[in-house]
Amino acid sequence: MKPEHALKTALQKLAEAGIAYMITGSFASNLYGIPRTTYDADIVIEAKRPALTRFIKLIEDEFYVSPEAVEEALKHERIFNIIHLTTGLKIDLIIRKNREFSKEEFKRRRQEKFLGMDCWFASPEDTILSKLEWSKIGESERQFLDALGIARIQGEKLNKDYLKRWAGKLNLQQEIARLFQELEETND
Repeated sequence: MKPEHALKTALQKLAEAGIAYMITGSFASNLYGIPRTTYDADIVIEAKRPALTRFIKLIEDEFYVSPEAVEEALKHERIFNIIHLTTGLKIDLIIRKNREFSKEEFKRRRQEKFLGMDCWFASPEDTILSKLEWSKIGESERQFLDALGIARIQGEKLNKDYLKRWAGKLNLQQEIARLFQELEETND
């Protein structure tokens, strides 16, 4: 089995358990921007304990999951992961935070064809903002380059007013200014 099939299984089981989700991170970046190799998947979920319990039951034969990690993630709006037993694919499941941006990002998610089915993804703009946040927190040039790749590929389709507004609210003014500057330089 390929890692993509493991991801497809996890997405199908999330839907079966009634858990709303949104693919973020490198898979979203690859969809909207310049593809690069990735070894894990990031999925933001909106779930309560009963739905997560159903989900764990549905995947327990194919994935390793720590019930304690799930409990901690629920309590503290954090992350837990599941690992596919055959392929080793690690999927980070991130409990949606209760902050304004996270709520807006989840509201703006959109369906895209992926792995032969309709899947929910963060929007290109929200993926850029998340990548810029991670770039700032972790001082990661790779995250910035992912954001820049999305901006280059999406071009005029991007809602730049939305990006600027949220960059201001998220204290990412320098990062968004750099992104727009580098975009302009490559377009000259």
